[in-house]
Amino acid sequence: MAKKEKEEEKDVGVDEHKEEHTAEVLVKQVLPKSEEPIELEGIPETTKEPVEEVLPVNIELEKVPETSEWKPRTALGKKVKKGEITSIGEILRMGIPIKEVEIVDTLLPDLQEEVLAVGRVQRVTDSGRRTKFRVVAAVGNGNGYIGLGYDKGKEAGPTIRKAIERAKLNIKEIKRGCGSWECGCGDPHTFPFKVTGKAGSVEITFYPTPMGIGLVSGEVSKKILALAGIKDVRSRTSGHTRTNINYAFATFNALLNTNYIKTSDDATSNLKIMSGSG
Repeated sequence: MAKKEKEEEKDVGVDEHKEEHTAEVLVKQVLPKSEEPIELEGIPETTKEPVEEVLPVNIELEKVPETSEWKPRTALGKKVKKGEITSIGEILRMGIPIKEVEIVDTLLPDLQEEVLAVGRVQRVTDSGRRTKFRVVAAVGNGNGYIGLGYDKGKEAGPTIRKAIERAKLNIKEIKRGCGSWECGCGDPHTFPFKVTGKAGSVEITFYPTPMGIGLVSGEVSKKILALAGIKDVRSRTSGHTRTNINYAFATFNALLNTNYIKTSDDATSNLKIMSGSG
């Protein structure tokens, strides 16, 4: 009897070994035979290239509590608060940099704000995945003044507010007129002449058009032109225009180039060219 029990124990041990062996074979058959690494939770990826994701622009911002009375910290701010400087054009012609947002808010109280693009960029490092928001915003009064700002941050709300503040500090004046030979209405509703702007690979050219044509351009460019006070224009673009940041800065660069083209007094009166709000 004892010999039979020992033989049964040996048989059982052999069967367990066979079961383990067959389990390993099944696992090898189920797993895919590919050389690609399997992604597991908790193990950082090896790639470090940033990935951008475009988000909808309509993001609600939290209400910022109103601050107390403005206390200027620069000499320019003190002059604006005392009333010695009453127009933003005077500051721009003097070439003094604006370092306080309250200066722009005081001199241009009707300034409008527009968020042009919100993108989420992810970068994978050895320590994990890092996410940041990239925002492009524009401000303008619809009457010859335009500003563009760009910022990156970890949270959407503060990043949008920072981009708007940078756009205000980057406020510029542009020239408008009636440069189309088909119109001659005398109203500064379009560009006074052909201008070109470039940023990165994007290049955009604006042509003056008669009244009633509207803004024949991309969505990002339309918003910037409307904030600047341009009502009618035709455009031609080249490059990677789907990159909203370069597209916005190319449009902004074209608007700034209106200030660098010299015109005679006769052309200025005939084309009804006006700088800023006139």
